[in-house]
This record gives sequence, structure tokens and C-alpha cells, in this order.
Amino acid sequence: MAVEVLGVKERAPGERRVALTPETARKLAALGATVWVESGAGLGAGFTDQAYLDAGAQLADDTRASQADIVLCVQAPETAWLNQLKLGSTLVGMLQPQADSLRAATMQSRGLQVFPLERLPRTTRAQSMDVLSSQAGMAGYKATLIAAQRAPRFFPMLTTAAGTIRPSRVLVVGAGVAGLQAVATARRLGAQVEGFDVRPETREQIESLGGKFLDLGVSAAGEGGYARALTDEERAEQQRRLGEHLRLVDVVICTAAVPGRPAPKIITQAMVEGMRPGSVVVDLAAETGGNCEATRPGETVDVGGVVVDGPLNLASQGAVHASEMYARNLYNFVALFVKDGAIAFDWEDELLAKTRWVAG
Repeated sequence: MAVEVLGVKERAPGERRVALTPETARKLAALGATVWVESGAGLGAGFTDQAYLDAGAQLADDTRASQADIVLCVQAPETAWLNQLKLGSTLVGMLQPQADSLRAATMQSRGLQVFPLERLPRTTRAQSMDVLSSQAGMAGYKATLIAAQRAPRFFPMLTTAAGTIRPSRVLVVGAGVAGLQAVATARRLGAQVEGFDVRPETREQIESLGGKFLDLGVSAAGEGGYARALTDEERAEQQRRLGEHLRLVDVVICTAAVPGRPAPKIITQAMVEGMRPGSVVVDLAAETGGNCEATRPGETVDVGGVVVDGPLNLASQGAVHASEMYARNLYNFVALFVKDGAIAFDWEDELLAKTRWVAG
């Protein structure tokens, strides 16, 4: 009997993305799988039930979870829903099992093969499965648009009958995927853009997108391409110079994040208080605590005339393209162990072995 794959309807408040699209449903069927999707699962991302049916999938009722061999999701399902899953079935998504002890215990008690894709090794071979990168790209784009909306000024330079309007000065903190997307988007909007990262090797990437690398005179270059820890003196000097620079900036977009750990605090309360009234901080890292001490996750606060926005789940705001990228990531990962309509795990494959979660 062919392996059964179920794409679930997300139940987290505000989540519009979906883990299975009509495109990937068709591709999974080509691997020999029987593909099911919960009714209405794709509506938030613009995919109708009919589109799934046309792609060869079948609509699932509430009992299908107890029969599916592989379950695809975006966010981790609730514990009560996990208890319905077939014993020993496979769960793939952004699951963060360590974040909820009850959820982790349920996964273990059901004997699930759990693949939290945020644990995927960051290798060249894994790039087509890298959900953190694909979703960070959308988040960086949306964070920039939010910043442009919040800012009480134009981003581009304008020459008008009422005089010349200078371009906004935008500083992007962090030059990972989200940060680089923010640099590129702010440049497209016409802003004067700078990028800051503790890794000096990111200078070339920032400059290739039209941004200017903000050099604070302190290098964290280490061995093997990794950043080293700054000494207390170096960190204090870096913070002093950054604080002075922020007085000249109109918009700050914070994107620095470390998977599985709280976001590093880079912008202090005192730095925010030293910025000019009318300035804006958009903290993309709000979900893991924020890069800015003034950030309140899910809220927009005013600090002496400086607006600090801590948006959550930004990728979901671009649900169509975010879902398309995410679903392709999942398909490429599932294709590692679904062969000819059957599941065959190769634990010698580091992508499977290192992504798999085992309760410890």
C-alpha cells in the first residue's frame, strides 16, 4: 500500500501559510505517495481545495490524521492533535519540540519520527530544504515595508516644487538572509542604506546589494569563517560607536538571530532614547526576544517619539510565496526518504540523522 502523506490546516492564530501546495502535492504523488490535504488548508495562501484536487490530492476529514504515514505542517500542532496521529508516523515541519515539554513528551509517547527542519544542517546540499532561509527572506522583505509605513518620511530622495527631500537613512542590523533582503528592499525603495554585522566578511554581500557596510572599528573575525566572542572592552567600544551612529539614522531594521537561542541584544534602551524623535525601529527578531531592549513582541511602542515595532510571524504576511518556498523545502526533504511509494530512512545520510529529533 502506498505511503500516505497529509498536509494539515494550520491551527495557530494568524498563521496563513501551508506546508503542502498543489505543486508539491503533484510532485509527492509522482514519488508514489497517496496525498491528502485537510479541507481549507491552503485558503490563507490562495490555494483552493479544487486546486489540490486538480493536482491529484484528496480532501481529508478529521480521521485522516490517525491514518497518515507522513504529516507535513508549518508550526507544531497542539498536543491534543498530536495524540491523534498514527503510532510511529513521521512529522515534518518547524516543530521546536524543546520549546514545550508536554508536546515533546507526546511526540515521544506516540513514537513519532520527528524532523524539526530548523535543525537541518546548513550545508550546500541542504540549501533546497532550508526553511529558515526561505522564510527569513520573506520576513526581511516585509519588515522593510513595515518600516517604510511606520516612518513619517519618504524613503527615496525627491525633488519637488516645495524643495528637495533627502532620502531616509536606513540601518539594517544583521546580514543573514533576512538582513540582506532588507538591505535590497530598502535600496529598491530609494533609501540610503547601511548594513551592520559583527562578521566583517559580510561587507562584500552588503555592498553587492547597494548598501554601505557600517564599520565600527571592532572586528569579530575568527577562525573558519565564524565570529569570535568580543572582549568586554571591545563590546563596550562597539556599543559606544553604534549608539553615536544611531543618532543620525532614521530607520533601524533589526534581523540578527541565532536558531534555537534568544536573539542577541544589540540596541540598548539608552540607544533608543538617544535617537531622534520620528525615528523607527522594526525588530524582526521580536519572536525570540528582540535585538532591541525596548522591543515588546507583538506590540508597537513609543519611546520618547521613537517608534519601536516588534512584529510576529512576518513570513505569514507573505503567505503565497512563503508557502510556495516552504512547501518546496519540505518536498525536497521528504524526497530523501520516500522512494517508490514507500518510506526508507537512510540514517547514514547526515541530513536525516542530524535533523531527526530524539528526546534526551
